[in-house]
Amino acid sequence: MHPGADDGTWSGARPKAGTGVDRACVGTRPVGGVPALDDSSPMYRVADHIDKPAEGGYAAVCTGMAAHNETQTLDVWRIPFARFDAAVCGSALKGVTVRLRDTDVSRKTLDKLFDRIGDDMSRWDGTFRMREVGVAERWFVQVAVVDPDKAESIIKKAYGAKNAPYVEVEYVDQASALAG
Repeated sequence: MHPGADDGTWSGARPKAGTGVDRACVGTRPVGGVPALDDSSPMYRVADHIDKPAEGGYAAVCTGMAAHNETQTLDVWRIPFARFDAAVCGSALKGVTVRLRDTDVSRKTLDKLFDRIGDDMSRWDGTFRMREVGVAERWFVQVAVVDPDKAESIIKKAYGAKNAPYVEVEYVDQASALAG
């Protein structure tokens, strides 16, 4: 997971339809209880601390994070798993709320889908123009095209019904770098 847009979002995946906050952990650990890396704010200390197990032993269940500076809140999307939830909640510092959100897809799965679609960018030449592909700041693989009405059904069919919920096709006039 890598920092995303200027609003403090972190890469992640689409939660299951209709899911909200499935569990909230209000931090009780003292601020010095988690070492600072680059940013000394408690919220980013917690985010850095969560990132280690999310990229390591829990990569198959963690999808991503979104940091909200104004409320000192972290949203963590994950496939529910008690040990990961305990590790995340145990790292919450005083003044920080961690909201655990259910999802049914891991970041590893989204990265693989991103790679497949990215490798196929020129496949659609002559059918429609694919401009960009990336894992969006939060919940899906974003595919930017010139003609989304034409491209969406083709792309979703090409990558299968299993992957269709995790693909968002949108209009873009010009290509630009996507976070991912």
